[in-house]
Amino acid sequence: MTTTAPEKTETPRVIRARRKQTPQAAARKTLLYAVLIVLALVVILPLAWILLTSFKTDGDAIRNPYSAIPNPFSTEAYTTLASGQQPVFRWFLNSLAAAALQTVLILITASMAAYALARLEFWGKRIVFGLIISTLLVPPVIFLIPNYLIVQNLGWLDTLWAITIPGAASAFGVFFLRQFFVGLPAEIEEAARIDGAGDIRIFLQIVLPLARPALATLAVLSFLANWNDFLWPVYVLLSPENLTLQPGLSQLQGAYSTHYAIVMAGAVIASVPVLILFFFAQKQIVESVATSGVKG
Repeated sequence: MTTTAPEKTETPRVIRARRKQTPQAAARKTLLYAVLIVLALVVILPLAWILLTSFKTDGDAIRNPYSAIPNPFSTEAYTTLASGQQPVFRWFLNSLAAAALQTVLILITASMAAYALARLEFWGKRIVFGLIISTLLVPPVIFLIPNYLIVQNLGWLDTLWAITIPGAASAFGVFFLRQFFVGLPAEIEEAARIDGAGDIRIFLQIVLPLARPALATLAVLSFLANWNDFLWPVYVLLSPENLTLQPGLSQLQGAYSTHYAIVMAGAVIASVPVLILFFFAQKQIVESVATSGVKG
């Protein structure tokens, strides 16, 4: 007695793989890869140009600005920055401290405000949320003079507090985290509340761990915003040694000439913490984007 093998049904994955072999699918895939390659080059080429220029001499940078290979290869720009003629290392530490401190403050204030607006019920909640969102429509430069007067009256001019405290309450952070908290299943919090957990414990031990991807994304965006800020530190930081990296690098340009290699070397140094931060947080950022549209 012979038995016949049962017919194998095609799984959805097999069906999708077979469909991908069609000429139309192959053309779409090729076009997609071509667009991605072009976008990658748009991002990578300026960074490569900055890195290569930093290893040129001033004369080579002026004569051959678009040359891919330094001729001659020189580390003179980095040697100049490390010589102490300009407090570049001090600027770097100032920027790092300011960006890190403001990021922590934004995560604390934004997460608490966002959770209250997402889960707690109180009179005027929609009005408060609307007012917070409305501040996003106002150009930041309008707040320059009021913030300066506040910082001056508090005696914070030329201090670390001047470039961290005014931006510690982020309207975008509140909006971003509130949308994430609204998407979390409320049943998890209700189950914890039945077990006797209070609002603070639920927030600290349940909500925040679940919101780790959103918090990581907000941390990266907040760090970048402070790290790249140029205008505000110029107004409130008066001493050259207290400057942050961005306004400090502008002083590497002379009144009548620009040392391109030194400026590019400073730009390379300024980009290193950003690249490191994104490298370690990219998984959380992708997860945050992937789950932002999921609502329980």
